[in-house]
Amino acid sequence: MPDYPSLARRIASLTEGETDEVALMATVCCEIHHSDDRFDWTGFYRVTAPQVLKIGPYQGGHGCLVIPFSRGVCGAAARSGLIQLVPDVDAFPGHIACASSTRSELVLPVFGTGRRLIGVLDIDSDRPDAFTQDDAHNLEAILASVFGHL
Repeated sequence: MPDYPSLARRIASLTEGETDEVALMATVCCEIHHSDDRFDWTGFYRVTAPQVLKIGPYQGGHGCLVIPFSRGVCGAAARSGLIQLVPDVDAFPGHIACASSTRSELVLPVFGTGRRLIGVLDIDSDRPDAFTQDDAHNLEAILASVFGHL
């Protein structure tokens, strides 16, 4: 489990004053990915058109390039605006297998000001049931602090 208070302070320090969404995503993604060995793939999918997510900054192997809001765990997070905590991706209806090693997934919607959906943060693990509500809560707070003013 990451030391979330330390991770939040480090990300705040690195991103202070930055307003470019892609630069922020790259930095946040890198820091989160390297904070815990459960995190096999960590990346952002950006809203680039109505009902469409496209891959943004990530760490790990290749991800899917385009995900419609109507498909997969990332699409469900974007469509509903709710965190998706999936202990077994094979049990998730419509899961998109971008990597065959993914066993569990945590996807958080990323909002700017006025709850404008910027994208989603997708974290995959090669371990089943790798994520907790504590992970979701802490990462949601980090995302709000970084992106909530944009």
